[in-house]
Amino acid sequence: MRDVPADLKPAAGPAPLPSVEVLVERVALAMLLGFVVAVVYRLTVGRRTGAGGLPTTLVLLSVMLALVTVVIRDSLALAFGLVGALSIVRFRTVVEDTRDTAFVIFAVVVGMAAGAGDTTAALVGIPAVGLAAWAMHWFDRPAAPPAPQLTLTVRIGLGHDPEAALGPVFTRHNLSPRLTGVATARQGAAVEYTYALPAAAPAAMAKLVADANRAEGVQGVELRG
Repeated sequence: MRDVPADLKPAAGPAPLPSVEVLVERVALAMLLGFVVAVVYRLTVGRRTGAGGLPTTLVLLSVMLALVTVVIRDSLALAFGLVGALSIVRFRTVVEDTRDTAFVIFAVVVGMAAGAGDTTAALVGIPAVGLAAWAMHWFDRPAAPPAPQLTLTVRIGLGHDPEAALGPVFTRHNLSPRLTGVATARQGAAVEYTYALPAAAPAAMAKLVADANRAEGVQGVELRG
């Protein structure tokens, strides 16, 4: 009998499933590693409005991907069948932070490693990703928001020096305002000076307006937040 060419031989079936003991061990490891991924997420990203139950999702993803990896084994047919079955799933939740997507992929990789029995890859990858996430958490912290500012607009009659009129008022209130704008008013009969001031207590701001309004040459004072 003539030998059948190698490329015409029927493809070998998928590798046999591991024993129950091995399966339980891999699933338990995937669950443990999923908890570790969730802890890393919580420590580096923190509690954020809109994150929902993502830590729980990370644990479940690790376990499910471990089971998927065990089921697929080395069978291309099972892999394509699983892709077709899962193609009907649609996720409607919008991921607002790209870090969430990274941790989802992290959980997927950890679960696949546990399911394939490649514990070394998971144990090496988790500290590496955790260290990178921790370092970038401190490096990429948002800058402190600027202090709230108030806008003080003072209208002074033409011919009066604003420094002479307002300088003593600002000194009494320990203020060093920044001049941000100058404009004419009342058809050129007055000049409006706009200053940026740090926010303060309402009582202090009311006293500032009253003192500035009593200064010589001042025709009007307006303070806006």
